Amino acid sequence: MRTELRRMLDATANRSTDASFDWWADINWPQIEADVRALRQRIFTAAQDANPKRVRSLQRLMLRSWANVLVTVRRVTQTNTGRHTAGVDGVVVLDDQSRAAMAVWLADNAITTKPSPVRRVYIPKANGKRRPLGIPTLIDRAIQAMVVNASEPEWEARFEPNVYGFRPGRGCHDAIEAIYLTCAGKTRYRMWVLDADLAAAFDNINHDHLLSMLDGFPAKGHIAAWLTAGIMEDGQYHATKAGAPQGGLISPLLLNIAMHGMEEAAGVRRHAAHKAALGDRVIKCAPVLIRYADDLVALCHSEQEALAVKQRLAVWLRPRGLSFNEDKTHIVHLSEGFDFLGFNIRRYPNGKLLTKPSKAAMLRIRARLGQEVTRLNGANAQAVIGTLNPILRGWASYYRTGVSQRSYNQLDSWL
Repeated sequence: MRTELRRMLDATANRSTDASFDWWADINWPQIEADVRALRQRIFTAAQDANPKRVRSLQRLMLRSWANVLVTVRRVTQTNTGRHTAGVDGVVVLDDQSRAAMAVWLADNAITTKPSPVRRVYIPKANGKRRPLGIPTLIDRAIQAMVVNASEPEWEARFEPNVYGFRPGRGCHDAIEAIYLTCAGKTRYRMWVLDADLAAAFDNINHDHLLSMLDGFPAKGHIAAWLTAGIMEDGQYHATKAGAPQGGLISPLLLNIAMHGMEEAAGVRRHAAHKAALGDRVIKCAPVLIRYADDLVALCHSEQEALAVKQRLAVWLRPRGLSFNEDKTHIVHLSEGFDFLGFNIRRYPNGKLLTKPSKAAMLRIRARLGQEVTRLNGANAQAVIGTLNPILRGWASYYRTGVSQRSYNQLDSWL
């Protein structure tokens, strides 16, 4: 089937015009995107109403939706930054006629096509190590995006409120704000923090446990096939028996699904839903768990409670194939402070809770600026300013919500 797609793409590339595929530029994208959003909302509402039969029916409708095909093809070939990056088949789609041809092929073959192995590449990390990424083929990226549109709304209705990573409309600053609202004020009770990191979470997810959480989902078979499609590295094939390759569009959602239920395991308890005035708030005597991807903090009343939470979570993580990275997992008092998502969060003797750029974040931005200045050695001032300003603006924008003026001044003096 993929050979047929390649022939179709080659045929459109070798012709200056093709009347059968000249409609892409005329698509009413606002309407198409509105159709997909509306169907996602219907899935979300059905999941909130605990109507699994309707959820599955709507998910099957999404998987067959022409609007979903168009939106996902546009996403992976036109708007994503990785659109120029090919998988193991070497295929990229960069013109409108080829996009139209790909959409037609997907509409006919997405349900039956088998996934290809991912292409293994490595990207440098801030600590000098390398992070492995698995690059799926363009076709697999598109089908994964179609499946995400069917699955994500259901899980958005089920995920815990304090999960912030890889979720629509949520981000790092929301997680930092949740910590601040829990810990700020002179009469707060949660003064001990379990600051935890999971060891290679994406690489170690247990497939059987993950798939058991997807029972009944119409595209469960697709997900199982992606998980075991394998990796191609330096021309060698490697089977995958655990994990979800970083680089796949669906992998972040799968990580969140695998870790769903962590709040309950940690002992978090919330007010009953009928107490509308209290909303989703955690009861006063329970810990608060805040998670962003594989980084988490548990805000506890005592050191003993923090240790108990860690022990319970270690047991809960084991059947999921996950474990704590002990080198990056600590229990600290809030007065000592801790780092989370680039911020240092600390309660000072005057009772104020301040969030500032962490020391590690300061070292990273200095190292990056230093590398750029070295690379620009001999360039004129305009070139240096044009290169450094976007980096500085992005960094300052990220930390603008914290108490960052002193850090800004220090960085300015260092420059």
